[in-house]
Amino acid sequence: MAERLDGTVALVTGASSGIGEATAVALAAQGAQVAIAARRRDRLDALAERIGTDAVLVLETDVTDETQARVMVEQTVARFGRIDTLVNNAGVMLLGPIVDAPVEEWRRMVELNVLGLMYATHAALPHLLAAAESDPRRVADVVNVSSVAGRIARSNSGVYNSTKFGVVAFSESLRQEVTRRHVRVSVIEPGAVMTELATHNRPEIIEGMMATFGPMEMLRSEDIAESIVFTVTRPRRMAINELLIRPTEQER
Repeated sequence: MAERLDGTVALVTGASSGIGEATAVALAAQGAQVAIAARRRDRLDALAERIGTDAVLVLETDVTDETQARVMVEQTVARFGRIDTLVNNAGVMLLGPIVDAPVEEWRRMVELNVLGLMYATHAALPHLLAAAESDPRRVADVVNVSSVAGRIARSNSGVYNSTKFGVVAFSESLRQEVTRRHVRVSVIEPGAVMTELATHNRPEIIEGMMATFGPMEMLRSEDIAESIVFTVTRPRRMAINELLIRPTEQER
């Protein structure tokens, strides 16, 4: 049976759409106070209204800026007094060949998918460690949203693969470091999900993706949010370290 999250605080990055938005709603429904962070303030405000409680903090934040990531954490603690759950969901997927690639796309992915996640985690860790030593649950969670691309490298996905493989490596190293202190580190690895993630690509890349995934019944953001809630509501004795979730029709 799932444990409720009453009396706890969750911080979700990339909360302005997709998986992050759905996760914030799902965590709030389990009783958590929720800090929602992203760059698009208007969408965060709409999400806060949707959640519909006073236990929501809107944080307009670009986590690729280390100072902003640290302020995001500090403001969460200033408002709610603690952080029990960090969901690192902010990310971008820019696909295409490595040969003749626009290198600025690589930089954008590395800065957001890897460094932004690391900055947020580094800033939150002291508070997560403290939460793991206190009531109501005496356990804390870092949930890093990776991808099936963090397991399987594919042509035309090399740098995105590299960032998500990096998330998995960082997560496992951190897990070994803090697990005896009851901070659980989990990697969620979705396959194809119906979000706006693909729309950030160049038109010719989107066309190729539609040919591959268009006919498939893809996952929905709520499917991944439900899996994240499952992960963080396990009893203190139990850790879900890695969770791969693909559409039934996705082969690899």
